[in-house]
Amino acid sequence: MTRAAVARVRMRAPGLTFDADLAPGAVHGRPGELERMIVNVLDNAAKFSPPGTTVHIKLLADDESGSCTLSVADDGPGIDEADRPHVFERFYRATAARSMPGSGLGLAIVAQTARQHGGSVTAEPHRPGGTVVTIRLPRTYR
Repeated sequence: MTRAAVARVRMRAPGLTFDADLAPGAVHGRPGELERMIVNVLDNAAKFSPPGTTVHIKLLADDESGSCTLSVADDGPGIDEADRPHVFERFYRATAARSMPGSGLGLAIVAQTARQHGGSVTAEPHRPGGTVVTIRLPRTYR
């Protein structure tokens, strides 16, 4: 599912490199919604990444915590500290994002889907610049 999402977004953002380090892991849930959640995070990273930069995607399946963790890091302008608590709210558009296409629903859908699947999502600064969005979902063991 994550590989398919990366492939979809890679085709829409040919000026970027997508570096994916994906460990095998499974979560229980609705596949279409989970893939949409991943695509939304990747689309956001692609939208804010300058041409020629790399979006880093890492998927870890952690036996100790019992979770799968997906992190997506970009080299864009980042999210202002004052906006960060609100980016997962429906229709919220950070000041820096208002000139770009979008409705303010993408990250709200990500947060809603993560919660509905027993997980969480955060957005933090990525050093030296950009944002890292991290999704944690309970792991299914197979």
